[in-house]
Amino acid sequence: MTVPTSSTTAPPNAGLSRLNKVGLVLAAVLGLSDIVGSFSSTPEGEVGPPQAILVLGGLLGVVTLIGVVWAFRSASRSAVRIVAAARIISAITALPAFFVDVPAWLKLVVGLLMLVTVACVVMILTPARRGLGASEESR
Repeated sequence: MTVPTSSTTAPPNAGLSRLNKVGLVLAAVLGLSDIVGSFSSTPEGEVGPPQAILVLGGLLGVVTLIGVVWAFRSASRSAVRIVAAARIISAITALPAFFVDVPAWLKLVVGLLMLVTVACVVMILTPARRGLGASEESR
């Protein structure tokens, strides 16, 4: 009996479906937007997120990008879960925008980002389909 070596194992991202990969790319885009958003502060006298939330968003963006790279390189389900958790926490920090007096266009943008985040999380957490086994094909 032989033990498989690293040269006989599956390619690095063989465990990720096309849907998972699209979700990870969306997560990376959302993570980048969090990082960019962390460098902008709310102008004096205007309603907006506190600086602490912006910094937290930037950190979550960094965690997302690291997790996406890790997931693509190793197809690790742990990395995928970390990306999903970072995106969910980031979305939760944006929820107060619906309950304060901000312009309608800003609520629309936050709503669209929420929808993209939900779609992204569903895509990356959807398990890859496995081929039908011999016993299932005969049915």
